[in-house]
Amino acid sequence: MSETRKYIICQSLIGAIYIVSQSQKIVAVHMGEDDFKKDENQETIEFDPQDTLLLTAKAQLEEYFLNKRTTFDLPVEKNGTPFQMSVWEVLNDIPYGETRSYQEIAQAIGNAKAVRAIGQANKANRLPILVPCHRVIGKNQSLTGYAGKRTDIKEELLLLEGAHFRK
Repeated sequence: MSETRKYIICQSLIGAIYIVSQSQKIVAVHMGEDDFKKDENQETIEFDPQDTLLLTAKAQLEEYFLNKRTTFDLPVEKNGTPFQMSVWEVLNDIPYGETRSYQEIAQAIGNAKAVRAIGQANKANRLPILVPCHRVIGKNQSLTGYAGKRTDIKEELLLLEGAHFRK
């Protein structure tokens, strides 16, 4: 049996963020209570506001939202296909305050035709903000779906970072 999943809540300018850990790694970041309830087994996950790792993750996210942090230093566990993992590695290389197009990400992983698949890999990212899928926009600099459709969150995060994009 695997170790219990624990969580803590971070309040931010985009609402409540639920940070989840398991086996001393951050395994998920949920944007809002609805996502948290949909994606986590409520009978087995436990709220732990004293957990050192969760407190560290919460503090780092709070610093990010105060413009005092541009990178994260947390043990994370990414679970995905080899393709998704390759996309997420490229996302980690996008600097704070900058953006890349889906096309640029596809080219960076050596598969220029995979633009739609890049979008699906972003949608499958369980660690938003920490793995900055919000920094991926359309090649015409316009916002495109974040977590499937939530461009309002993407816009807030990019504005916070001072990134250039078209509304």
